[in-house]
Amino acid sequence: MNTAVIVAGGKGTRMNMGINKLYLDIKGKAILARTLDVFFASHSIDEVILVIGQGDEENFKEKVLNDINICKPFKLVTGGKERQDSVYNGISNMSKDSDIVVIHDGARPFITKNLVEESINQAKIYGAVTLGVPAKDTIKIVGEDRFIINTPDRSSLWLTQTPQTFATHIIVQAYEFCRSNGIMATDDAMLVEKTGYRVKMIEGSYDNIKITTPDDMILAELLLESGRIKDV
Repeated sequence: MNTAVIVAGGKGTRMNMGINKLYLDIKGKAILARTLDVFFASHSIDEVILVIGQGDEENFKEKVLNDINICKPFKLVTGGKERQDSVYNGISNMSKDSDIVVIHDGARPFITKNLVEESINQAKIYGAVTLGVPAKDTIKIVGEDRFIINTPDRSSLWLTQTPQTFATHIIVQAYEFCRSNGIMATDDAMLVEKTGYRVKMIEGSYDNIKITTPDDMILAELLLESGRIKDV
């Protein structure tokens, strides 16, 4: 059984819109609705758990619920203070029969069913995988004074995306270990790395953008207008 945990509990403060960015419309449909569409339409996903921010229940009902087709087991869960807490709430509510957990940011509405399926297939082989794309730009490591410390080899640098997909026992063990030891991380793969597991990077898509700022909204609209992104 494959479970999707969609994380949608952030406040989206960088959008400066006074509302969680996931409830903003792109071409007539909320960002979160577009994200959920992919997972409900995916034959590889057996249940969907959506983690929303406390107080976002009305936004979900008004701006998302009527635009999605809930065609498989679905749970709505309240998130925690940090993303890490929200994911933990999500995985704590998944079915006991779940073998694979697909963790995805609600702010990435242009993930495809093919990439979801590929991440699941690879997780069955490697136990822990994340989508990503090779860095196009040269990356600089800088100090607090903004002087450059080092320039790492770009050929080894990838930009991490979601979904990040894991065998259930691996991600549960990672979360329990990190919670017990006060370890925080910026993504789920890093938590798994902390427990000694190797995480396989598989190639995602440059179209799988994370919508964070008003500029990202413009890019998202352009991608839809270009025809490169198809409605599910």
